[in-house]
Amino acid sequence: MRILLVEDDRPLGAAVQQALRDAAYAVDWVQDGATAVLAATTEPYDLLLLDLGLPRQDGLSVLQTIRRQKTPTPVIILTARDGVADRIAGLDAGADDYLIKPFMLDELFARIRAVVRRHHGHAQPLIETADLILDPAARTLSRAGQVHPLTAREFALIHALMQRAGHVLSREALETHIYGWDEEVSSNSVEVLIHGLRRKLGKEAIKNVRGLGWMVAP
Repeated sequence: MRILLVEDDRPLGAAVQQALRDAAYAVDWVQDGATAVLAATTEPYDLLLLDLGLPRQDGLSVLQTIRRQKTPTPVIILTARDGVADRIAGLDAGADDYLIKPFMLDELFARIRAVVRRHHGHAQPLIETADLILDPAARTLSRAGQVHPLTAREFALIHALMQRAGHVLSREALETHIYGWDEEVSSNSVEVLIHGLRRKLGKEAIKNVRGLGWMVAP
């Protein structure tokens, strides 16, 4: 899953970015509102984490701008503004959730999972396809009753495929969901991850569509 983090507090932004990456998310971090609008409207993000007190363009204005431009990316506001009026304004402007600083990382992760689940139309906390069951909270994948722990990158890849079950994702699309701007990507990184997943699940669990990419059955 690829996340855009918009936070101008450098120590906090660096800490949240690293925590998200440790939890298997691909994260791009920007520190002002104008850059946030450009990134959010030109790159395919699964989620936007948005501070309100930003230079160049306030976070609420960022949210209003991307919603006017029909950007559907779900948004969680992360802010120290704890007034009821601020929360109402943020949610009415198009935010999907509102989290007050300081916050616990475990709560942030739970809210991320909930917002993304709702955005993809999944009422249940587990993601299920034909014969695969993914538990995003535990980072485990089950097939035929056998539970497989996943590395961070394996989780990111299979999560992207299962969220779009039945659709073919190219190497470039998978790299976009797995890696951030400043992360090095080797030419065969996706193939290595798929090979590792197939060793755990069986070759037929992830189908290769020659010349196009990979998919899992719906």
